Amino acid sequence: MNLVDIPNANTQTKFTLSIIVPVFNEQEMLELFQQELNKALASMPGEQVEIIYINDGSNDSSWAIMRQLYSPHATIRCLNLSRNFGKEAAMSAGFDYAAGEAVILLDADLQDPPQCMPAMLKAFRQGFDIVNMQRTARHGESRFKTWSAHCYYRLLNKLSDVPLKQDVGDFRLIGRRVVEHIKQLPERNRYMKGIMSWPGFNQTTLFFERPERVAGETKWSFLQLVRLGLAGITAFSVKPLRLATWAGGLLSTGAFIFGIWVLLKTLVFGETVPGYPSIMLVQLLLGGVQLMAIGILGEYVGRIFVESKQRPIYLVMDDEQSSCQNNKARHHG
Repeated sequence: MNLVDIPNANTQTKFTLSIIVPVFNEQEMLELFQQELNKALASMPGEQVEIIYINDGSNDSSWAIMRQLYSPHATIRCLNLSRNFGKEAAMSAGFDYAAGEAVILLDADLQDPPQCMPAMLKAFRQGFDIVNMQRTARHGESRFKTWSAHCYYRLLNKLSDVPLKQDVGDFRLIGRRVVEHIKQLPERNRYMKGIMSWPGFNQTTLFFERPERVAGETKWSFLQLVRLGLAGITAFSVKPLRLATWAGGLLSTGAFIFGIWVLLKTLVFGETVPGYPSIMLVQLLLGGVQLMAIGILGEYVGRIFVESKQRPIYLVMDDEQSSCQNNKARHHG
C-alpha cells in the first residue's frame, strides 16, 4: 500500500529540522557519515532534529548498521523498504515521514557536506522556502562525468517547462509548506530534482565544493545515469515530441522539393544513370528519423503505461524508530 495518506506518516510538525538520508549498500560509510553528521549537529545547539534513514533494499549490512547508529543531538528513525525501489522513491518516502519545519536531503557518501546545514537553516529562517546547493567543483570525478553532467543540466534546462537550477542535485533544504505540496504530486515516475523545483516559491542558492567519496563506490552506473536523465527530460518536457514533429515536417518538405527537382530534371534532361546512392541516402535518413521519433513516442507511452497502473511508489517493510531510541537510551545510560 502507498504510505502517503496513512496516519503512520508524520504530518504534524514537531521538529525544527528533518534530515533525510537514502541508503543503498553503504555499509562502509554509515558510521563515518553519522560521526560527521553529529559534528555538524553539535554546531546547531537547541535545534530539534530528526534523522530519517531509508534503507532502499540494500543487500549488504546497511540495515543492521543504521539501526545501531546514535546521535546525542537528534532523534533517529530507520525505514526499511521492502526492496530496492530506487533513490527517487526512497526520497519520496522520506518526505512522507518527515515532520520538520524544514527538510534537508543528504547522501550517505558524505559528498553532500553536513557542515553546510547551519548556513542552509539560516537562509531558511531569512524567509526562503527552498535553499539550493550548487556545486562549484566535483572532486574525485572523471572529466567525462563532469563534462556530461554539465551538458545534461544545461540541456534539461533548455528543454524543461519548469526552470531547473543548473548543477544542483538532490542536496537542498525544503520548507514545510513546499514539502506538503510535493507530497500531493501523484506521479509514479519520480524525477525528484524536477519535482522539488516544480512548486516554485521563494528560493536562494548557496555554493559548495563537492568532496571526493572517502569510502565505498558509487552505486550509479553510466546506464543508470542515462536512464535517470531520460526520465528527467520526459517527465518535465514535451519538447522532444515537438522536435520530432518539426523534424518530420522539415524532412517531408525537403523530400517534396527534391521530388519536384528530380521530376523536372527527368523531363528536361532525361535520366540515364539510376540514382541508387541518392535513393539509399534518403531512405536511410528517413528511416533513422522515423525510428528516433518512434523511440521518443515510446518513452512517453511507457511513462503513461506506468502511471496508469497506479502502483504505490514504495512499500515500507520495517519502521525501527523505537529500536533507534532504545539505542539512544542505552548510550545515555
